[in-house]
Amino acid sequence: MKRRCASFGLLTSIVCVMALVVTAQAEDAEYKYVGVKSCGMCHKSEAKGNQLGQWEASKHAKAFETLASEAALKIGKEKGLEAPPQESAACLKCHVTGHGAKAELFDAKFVVEQGVQCEACHGPGSEYKNMKIMKDRDLSVAAGLVVPTAETCTQCHNEESPTFKGFDFEKAWAQVAHPNPKNAK
Repeated sequence: MKRRCASFGLLTSIVCVMALVVTAQAEDAEYKYVGVKSCGMCHKSEAKGNQLGQWEASKHAKAFETLASEAALKIGKEKGLEAPPQESAACLKCHVTGHGAKAELFDAKFVVEQGVQCEACHGPGSEYKNMKIMKDRDLSVAAGLVVPTAETCTQCHNEESPTFKGFDFEKAWAQVAHPNPKNAK
């Protein structure tokens, strides 16, 4: 990256240096989960695609809640879980964001009960949530933003799930896609 930065004009060189600084900081930092409400502060307007509203209406937003359902309790019993689904690591690893991460990697405002939040797919947002960084995709990625792929999804949507009935990434992606209309043009 340093070599590419030197071969362009001043403005591009400045952006490249910023990217190098953010990347160096990101490599040294342990990203922290900030929670859906932090993400939603900027991703809730209709003009930007109302990603927060789309998430709130999704099954991902209710993922933790579903673990308390009669169906989940029945599945838990059938699978021989020692704890109720809302307390079982086998279920929580896919039904809550960041399950298993160290407690210090969660912002004080993070609410586990909000299920599969933005950061389950896009990575912990502490380093890329800043507006200046979010406006530049390369800087965002350098600061830890994950651009989801089929592999991101199949970490949970796979045969380990007792309710798995196959997974069609293209179909699923169409259901959860939440682009910013301004960027789609």
